[in-house]
Amino acid sequence: MIQRYSRVEMREIWTEQRKLEIWLQIELLASEALCARGIVPKEDLRQMKEKAAFSIERCKELERTLNHDVIAFTTNVAENIGAPASRWLHFGLTSSDIIDTAFAVQMVQSANILIKDVEALRKVIAAKAKEYQFTPMIGRSHGIHAEPTTFGLKLALMYDEFGRALKRLETAKKTAAIGKLSGAVGTSAHLDPDVEAFVCERMGLQPAPIATQVIQRDVHAEFIMALALVAASIERWATEFRHLQRTEVLEAEEFFAKGQKGSSAMPHKRNPITGERLTGLARVLRGNAVAALENVALWHERDISHSSVERIIFPDSCTLLDYMLVTLTKLTEGLIVYPENMQRNLGLSLGMWNSQTVLLALIKKGLTREEAYDLVQRNAMKTWQAKHAGDNAADFKTQLLADPEVAKHLSAAELNDLCSLEFHFKQVKARFKRLGL
Repeated sequence: MIQRYSRVEMREIWTEQRKLEIWLQIELLASEALCARGIVPKEDLRQMKEKAAFSIERCKELERTLNHDVIAFTTNVAENIGAPASRWLHFGLTSSDIIDTAFAVQMVQSANILIKDVEALRKVIAAKAKEYQFTPMIGRSHGIHAEPTTFGLKLALMYDEFGRALKRLETAKKTAAIGKLSGAVGTSAHLDPDVEAFVCERMGLQPAPIATQVIQRDVHAEFIMALALVAASIERWATEFRHLQRTEVLEAEEFFAKGQKGSSAMPHKRNPITGERLTGLARVLRGNAVAALENVALWHERDISHSSVERIIFPDSCTLLDYMLVTLTKLTEGLIVYPENMQRNLGLSLGMWNSQTVLLALIKKGLTREEAYDLVQRNAMKTWQAKHAGDNAADFKTQLLADPEVAKHLSAAELNDLCSLEFHFKQVKARFKRLGL
């Protein structure tokens, strides 16, 4: 069964309550660092730690007048701390020192959940891939029959792709894990860099090597783009499964629960609604990535144009990708596979998927590539013509065996060996071994 990670957990990271909790933690750590340097009296620090608290309702009330969320927060916390200790709250800091450092913590915590999601997904994919390792099916290019593959190989490809997704999320987490407490334009004029280093270390972050009033937004854009790229991989496989569910293909389909209904008008319908939903949601994440890119170009040491955007796209993108990964895991685990339909569809191209095998064999016999290609293509076209003429016995190998030009170079026994599924699947085990499956 799937190990599910609660989407509520992801949502909680981005709640107002959780954000202000992190803000308060940063404020108190900064005061602790200042106390160690003899700036904040020990008794004042003790009072700050004992009494520091906030109320979202009070913060909102203050913000209606102040029109500044951080000042509303620090005012509320100072009310609870009381004089004289409250004078040290936010000492030497600017709003973005708190906002951006807390934002980094939220991104890291979100990345941790997304990484667990991908790890759970890959376990499900791996089990399915091994189950269908040698289940033959036709491979398609341009939507047209090409050469045989196995359903296991298709899923092994999915496993590998989400291995890259895992690495992208791990890299995005590392990239995002940057805090700053360097002041209004990043010069550290009012707060020693050691304070920044102390707070960042306690929050599990690295100090930004250099910043303005904000951490530069290419960092945040990289994080969102990583999420969008993972969503693109989800869409890629949702689209694959949707195509496999088409009535005329029906090699695999989404699980259809008892009591589920597919259409308000047509009771027979079993639609790939989950795959379609994932496809649509990937578009939202791509749009959010564009918005994150727009945030990179800020005026001088900082403007506020990015802030309103980030309040939407980061909670939405993290929560959305969490949902998409859990949903794709459920879809993959419950996927209904039809090997008999794969076998049926494999036969639709009348064995012509052996064309390259025969082509290369003829080249080895001494024909030029052009001569071999013409000879193979001629027999392939005859096979199609026979099929379209209603000859149900039409078959590529039969045409080849009847062609005297082919017989000059390849015996019937050689053609039998060449025109086999085993020929195409001789490297399947090696591919799985390469992936650690």
